Amino acid sequence: MLTKRHFIISAAAMFSAPISGPVLAGPTTNRSKWTEWDELVTPANYDPATSNPWGLYPRFLPRRVEANSGLRAGDIHVDAVARYLYHIQNDGTAMRYGVAIARGNLYTAGTYVVRRKAKWPTWTPTAAMIKRDPEAYTDLAGGMDGGPKNPLGSRALYLFVGNRDTYLRIHGSPHPESIGGRASSGCVRMVMAHINELYQHVSIGSTAYLYPPKDGITAES
Repeated sequence: MLTKRHFIISAAAMFSAPISGPVLAGPTTNRSKWTEWDELVTPANYDPATSNPWGLYPRFLPRRVEANSGLRAGDIHVDAVARYLYHIQNDGTAMRYGVAIARGNLYTAGTYVVRRKAKWPTWTPTAAMIKRDPEAYTDLAGGMDGGPKNPLGSRALYLFVGNRDTYLRIHGSPHPESIGGRASSGCVRMVMAHINELYQHVSIGSTAYLYPPKDGITAES
């Protein structure tokens, strides 16, 4: 004879497990393509100081310059006025690269720590980006695979405050024509061939200083 208690236990066993929905795959990056993609975004016979198929102003090509005194080797300084990124070297010099910064009030000056690095990263627009421009970003809410057309380009340095991801990046861009301007939704953009060079010399834990657009430069040419 089935008791009320038996019925409740049996029913719980039959109906308590949730019904699982479909598992949606997130964006991916195809490691087997990384070398091919690097070759695609690097000019033939590449010379950082002279190669310029992108039509950049010459001052935005990589150049070794004298660093201001007192700057710590390994750190990054972004001059938002001149649109330069400086990577401080051990010998009192800095490697200088041209960059683009965020448009309007989306540029956020501050002191950050590089907590993560990624080659050919995936990308997902933030909720704020989707809200701000739903027409451009809603269809990409599920993310975008790594590759030459990905907005983060070939390399990305992820900027944190403490252990909090700010969603600010220093990254390559499929739009080299934007270098020298204000174009992004918050990040610092670089030519992909340039950040490929920078990336291998930046250590996790390095500090990145993003100066306000009204501030002066951090190294002397």
